[in-house]
Amino acid sequence: MQQQWQRYLAELLGTFVLVFAGTTAIVGAIRSGIPPLLLVPFAFGLALLAGLYAFAEVSGGHFNPAVSLGLFLDRRIDVADLIGYWIAQFAGAILASLVLLLATNKASVAATTTRPSSDGTAFVMELVMTAIFVTVILQSSKSDRYGGSALIAIPLTLLAIHFAIIPFSGSSVNPARTFGPALVGNVWTGIWIYFTAPPLGAIIAWFVHRALSGSAETPERDELTPQAEPGAA
Repeated sequence: MQQQWQRYLAELLGTFVLVFAGTTAIVGAIRSGIPPLLLVPFAFGLALLAGLYAFAEVSGGHFNPAVSLGLFLDRRIDVADLIGYWIAQFAGAILASLVLLLATNKASVAATTTRPSSDGTAFVMELVMTAIFVTVILQSSKSDRYGGSALIAIPLTLLAIHFAIIPFSGSSVNPARTFGPALVGNVWTGIWIYFTAPPLGAIIAWFVHRALSGSAETPERDELTPQAEPGAA
């Protein structure tokens, strides 16, 4: 079993990979004149895939506070790890934005923040898509039939989510991904949406998963895969 500090470090690094690669792609798309919708979803999806392969066997590969909340509700991590994972995830996202700031400038980091097209629309999109995302994670990461494909299913789901809702909310489904660029870029537009809708979506996902699979009876586990199962973000 991995040491606690190793799991937290893996979460920090995995979140860093996800946020740094994804937000750097936003900056690259803007500078190259490429429509972000053609490039950014792939960057986030592939970055998540990279993070899962690099770190999921250590921490389970959540990289997202909403995912950790869903797995906590499903009794796969305890409250101490939930708090530790949250701290690590936010730290990883902030570090990613600081490195992007070092490489570019504050205006570039500000351009990577998630901003709502309208508050109501963005809230609904973030709520529903987070619920879908966490439901996929809860089921694919415990399924005997599909567990082997979880490392692909989860990044592909994030890819689809980004294609669907970037125009409406910037596509966060991850409070840490929103907070890092917001803090470093000092842009807080609609921040309440990204701190309320994804956690509520995770709670809905857990209720759906519990109703369909009876997962409340699942024994508590530190590792999240059939061997060390990936969550994600």
